[in-house]
Amino acid sequence: MEIPSNDNAMPEAELALTALAENTEDVDALDTLAGTDVLVPVPDDADDETAGDPTVVALPVLERPGEEPLVPVFTSELRMAELLPYVSRYRLVPLGTLAAQWPSSDISLSIDASSPHGLTLDSQGVRTLLARPSG
Repeated sequence: MEIPSNDNAMPEAELALTALAENTEDVDALDTLAGTDVLVPVPDDADDETAGDPTVVALPVLERPGEEPLVPVFTSELRMAELLPYVSRYRLVPLGTLAAQWPSSDISLSIDASSPHGLTLDSQGVRTLLARPSG
């Protein structure tokens, strides 16, 4: 399967992540990040019907011993390939919309985990800091 093209690097998202690394309460950086489309890998076990339905996003949950489950998302194909080079499908999803529908269970969100400016938030942080109404 071919990976859909997303050649647009998102420097504003990376700048926002860098700003948040220095000041976790930077409202402008949080707003920028929430307005960014992120790449959400489609889990290998998602069937073709689910993968092709634009109204459904199956979250790729990574289980790590002794830690909360984690959903990785990325600001560019390059960032995704650094950590998950085997991913063959992904969805572009507005981060604020994804956060607004974040599960209430203890699932963390990691944005660009392999990069120096990566950000990981617990489920409460996702809903509190990044959630924006859809529409």
